[in-house]
Amino acid sequence: MLQKWFRLSEHGTTVRTELLAGLTTFLTMAYIIFVQPAVLSGQMFGKDTGMDFGSVTTATCLAAAVATLIMGIYARYPIGQAPGMGENFFFVFSVLPAVGVTYAAQIAAGKTTAWQVGLGVVFLAGVLFLLLSVLGVREKLLDAISPSMRSGIAVGIGLFIAFIGLQNTGLVVGDPGTCVKLNRQFASPDLIVFFYGLLVTAGLYALRVRGSIVWGIVAGTILAVLLKLGLPHFPEWIAQSSLVTGSKLMTQFSLADGVVSSPPSIRPTFWKLDLVHALSWSMLPFILIFLFMDLFDTLGTLIGVSEQAGLVKDGRLPRANRALMSDAVGTVAGAALGTSTVTSFIESASGVEQGGRTGLTAVTVGVLFLLAPFFYPVIAMVGSYPPITAPALVVVGSMMMRNVIRIKWSNYAEAMPTFLVIIGIPMTYSIADGLALGFIAYPVIKLTAGQGRDVRWLMYVMAVVLVAYFLLVRMEVG
Repeated sequence: MLQKWFRLSEHGTTVRTELLAGLTTFLTMAYIIFVQPAVLSGQMFGKDTGMDFGSVTTATCLAAAVATLIMGIYARYPIGQAPGMGENFFFVFSVLPAVGVTYAAQIAAGKTTAWQVGLGVVFLAGVLFLLLSVLGVREKLLDAISPSMRSGIAVGIGLFIAFIGLQNTGLVVGDPGTCVKLNRQFASPDLIVFFYGLLVTAGLYALRVRGSIVWGIVAGTILAVLLKLGLPHFPEWIAQSSLVTGSKLMTQFSLADGVVSSPPSIRPTFWKLDLVHALSWSMLPFILIFLFMDLFDTLGTLIGVSEQAGLVKDGRLPRANRALMSDAVGTVAGAALGTSTVTSFIESASGVEQGGRTGLTAVTVGVLFLLAPFFYPVIAMVGSYPPITAPALVVVGSMMMRNVIRIKWSNYAEAMPTFLVIIGIPMTYSIADGLALGFIAYPVIKLTAGQGRDVRWLMYVMAVVLVAYFLLVRMEVG
């Protein structure tokens, strides 16, 4: 049955490879299970938004499972989905304050809350996603993107996820003068765990060992546990040094106190969205922003991961509309359950590098998201300590760079917009914003170079819409 539905032999893969790829993708995505509730509840920032941490945790897992299972079974692509990073911060720092000001009287009277209206905004954006998918607008936009641009998106995403890995592990740190710089404290336990995991992962991958990324995560986890237990018994000048006491290993990483636990109740957020107050002119800009963010996040990830997996056929992506439907359904379901916008995850590239080529990879991810709330202690131990999973992101990022050779560098009208995408995605820390730079520049440069006929009409429309979006909407709400 699996062979027939997912066409495993046709894609040169096996059930074992797909399951392993799904596990790899899940492990690199697992952080969202803990980051999402910390963001939406406000615990990460020391302020209470009113959303229940446990309920958001369960809602996040369920929404991710629904969207990813649709992606795997219906669209048959090896891409995991979950509430997106960026959208969740926008929800807390832009939407909730705006709702608080707009409906201050109603909130004070107890008629609604900011987060309930916020979930209503997300729900309405999800409905718009569905309409655009049903009408085929999103698929037509996907087909309008040139082959060079598609390859550039894959390269940009590769740089982005590698940068995320280096940043999350602490190797790249902030600097007021240059924005970022190298952390030279190589004796830090966090960097030791990261470099060990990177060497194991890259070494095994170079030897073509199946499961190299998973084995790298396992190796990093074992070392982290050993250091956590052993460092306090080292000589005092080591155990009490600032490198050790201030490390994420000591402040953030905690050993699992069990294997299985009961999942948190979803009741506090389930179907608590406020559609009445979300349907207003004052909330329209936020609905549009969620629409654009998810549209381009999903387009970018779908193109990048599909290019990496070799799933693009004759310049087209088969069943693209089905893939684009999954995040729309996931967003609608997620808002009803109690979480923010669902989108495709760039971490899916780690599963593709592990050999995942079909929807069975995504089905594995979806099932693991369903099981995750029951194994909260173990997932928390691995997913909450970035140096364990960061090597996977760096290795995958390096592999995605191979797409750079597919770009038409000899045609500057193709190369320049593609280059803007490549640098725009990591530099703006947003797939959506990086794509917007390239999409605006592409038709303009092609026209200037006398190659306007090569551009499909939808790209001209999208460029105009994006310029209007940034000038009239984005500038007003940040």
